[in-house]
Amino acid sequence: MISVVIPTFNQARELERALQPLVPASMGGLVKQVIVADASSTDDTIALAEAAGCEIVQSEKGRAKQMRAGASVAKGKWLLFLHADTVLRDGWVAEVEAFLQQPQARKRAAAFRLSFADASPAARRAMQLARLRAQLMRLPYGDQGLLVSRYLYDAIGGYPDIPAMEDVEIIRRIGRQRLTLLETEAVSSAEEHRRGGYDKRAWRNIVLVARYLMGADPVELAKAE
Repeated sequence: MISVVIPTFNQARELERALQPLVPASMGGLVKQVIVADASSTDDTIALAEAAGCEIVQSEKGRAKQMRAGASVAKGKWLLFLHADTVLRDGWVAEVEAFLQQPQARKRAAAFRLSFADASPAARRAMQLARLRAQLMRLPYGDQGLLVSRYLYDAIGGYPDIPAMEDVEIIRRIGRQRLTLLETEAVSSAEEHRRGGYDKRAWRNIVLVARYLMGADPVELAKAE
């Protein structure tokens, strides 16, 4: 029923953790296909993906390009886009199954709740700020995953082929009225946030999103990421 699409580039360590929560769903029949859309990794990403039974598709580097490439070979009626450094918490299967059983579910999409693999006060502040953005603006981060039917994905043109803000743009295309925010947490790696500083990165993301919504060129925004 679900094809999972994961874009990767030299992320063997992260990918192994991301795949683990998908195993029960695969055994239970909810997940029929896991696609790793890789941008010429030079580490063990491909070997790990193949050993796990994933389907591999090669793509130019760029998250939007990779997710588009993965979606192009997906066979499921539903698509679940996940970042390679995102791990879904226990309980995601039951919540997704309940979502899929809702009337007109194929005309809606869903994202998980953001969490970080870090219990520090700075991480919690950034997490709460991101959750507030998702609730008030109905603009979840790409780290929160995106569950969308093939019907709706095709109807809105899929992920736009832009170098930045592809997660914001596809949510805009879906529309706030068609988006459900699930309770299950998607735990994102905290490495980049720790390196760049949680507070600094959180506010930078807000500024970049605001600039995009006001019409800034995604090419220029990609340089600032």
